[in-house]
Amino acid sequence: MAEDVRLTPDLLIRAYASGIFPMGDERTGTVRWYSPDPRAHLPLPDFHVPHNLRRRVRRGEFAVTSDEAFGGVIRACADRTRTWITPRIIQAYTQLHERGFAHSVECWQDGELAGGLYGVALGGAFFGESMFFRVSNASKVALVHLVRQMRAGGFRLLDTQYSTDHLERFGVAEIPRAEYMQRLNEALSVDATWWPLDEDDASALDRPIGDFDDAETPPGNEAGPNG
Repeated sequence: MAEDVRLTPDLLIRAYASGIFPMGDERTGTVRWYSPDPRAHLPLPDFHVPHNLRRRVRRGEFAVTSDEAFGGVIRACADRTRTWITPRIIQAYTQLHERGFAHSVECWQDGELAGGLYGVALGGAFFGESMFFRVSNASKVALVHLVRQMRAGGFRLLDTQYSTDHLERFGVAEIPRAEYMQRLNEALSVDATWWPLDEDDASALDRPIGDFDDAETPPGNEAGPNG
């Protein structure tokens, strides 16, 4: 794929469905495309929540929402010394969010945005893009809620693109690109539900996900307002 092409929602959807994602160069404004081998993912059944983090989730230190402040989340993720989340990336993913394919998870404390993450959902796959925190552990709590919601909603694949020591603590592992593409194709055929649980159910870490399988869940909030 050519490096410097016009980013549109349709192009991003085709790229993600092909195992490709873009990153911006803040020095030149150029957008480059990546499909790493190996590729990192978080196996949803093997997600590990450290004890201290589990306790924070149970205590409800943060109010957790989805798609209530997408703009605020992506701009906060870009607010660092060096970033690949350039203005072109922000504009393109905001448009993708307005189409219902890009989502954010927000953690709030005292009415202020304390942390969160954003990514792209296609079928039963979620492609995690970036996360941030202003209050300690806020981004980790957002990740716990994301995984809980994905499992309840029938998602099959949580793509983290690359692995880091931080992510490996939660169970992130690398697999060959060929295996990743097989898992991606299987996940794309799934009709998953975005954000089916309310906050109390999402925080009930000791309640088996299977308990939700036959329950009627509320509709997702793909059309939530931008931040």
